[in-house]
Amino acid sequence: MKKNQINGIIFDLDGTLYLGDAALPGAPKVCSELRRQGMRLIFVSNKPLDGREAYAAKLTRLGIPATPDEVITSAHVLGLHLKHTSPALRLYVIGEENTRAELSRHGLIVLDERLDQDPREVIDPRGIDAVVVAFDRTLDYRKLNTAYQALMQGAHFYATNADKTCPMPGGAIPDAGATIQALETITGRKVELIAGKPSGLILKQASETLGLPPDRCMMVGDRIETDICMGVEAGMHTALVLTGVTRREEIEESGVQPEFVLETLSDLLDVI
Repeated sequence: MKKNQINGIIFDLDGTLYLGDAALPGAPKVCSELRRQGMRLIFVSNKPLDGREAYAAKLTRLGIPATPDEVITSAHVLGLHLKHTSPALRLYVIGEENTRAELSRHGLIVLDERLDQDPREVIDPRGIDAVVVAFDRTLDYRKLNTAYQALMQGAHFYATNADKTCPMPGGAIPDAGATIQALETITGRKVELIAGKPSGLILKQASETLGLPPDRCMMVGDRIETDICMGVEAGMHTALVLTGVTRREEIEESGVQPEFVLETLSDLLDVI
């Protein structure tokens, strides 16, 4: 592949550029060199726990200077989508405070829930137009039951992302995908819309932000089922880095194959 075939790089964050609060080896140098070569960079995350400003500040702190406009999160993409398609929906959010705040910033109606509410009580499901599932470390029975009751009443079923786990320094922890599957199992329904990876929504937003067609972009990430699958379906170049959740032996078993497999991110400079 000739270097001039690619003008933009879309980076996953967790497991690709950093893990927890530490940059992965080579990540700052790689991003700096790519910028020196004139590459446009975009950073995407399925994790809706922080806003774009916080992600940009974290990247900058770890030696990868970034602006909020260069960061795209699943919650931001969902907010944009609903703002333009269904702004009047009353949303019940299984998610943490930033997810709720992000959706509210787009002018959407996010239903409030009292923290002192009896765990056996739920918001009237008849007043919920859509359930939004996100990564939520405060998930409890009340939230699950409220979402269940609303979905059984016919509410829409949306999600920021469908990752089963989130990589952390001490080992992976359950993510939104686990909650989605629980609700799908007990309701017999399927989630209607996923804004984050591998949805085309988030990659479309990234491509538009870069101002480049898909075939001039490369998706770099650590998950075959999200990062690589999404990049392949969009017609982008792809590179899988083995510093996150995917092991080399899993690649052969996958129906989706990355264009490049990198032991560390530093190897990216050898293929573009």
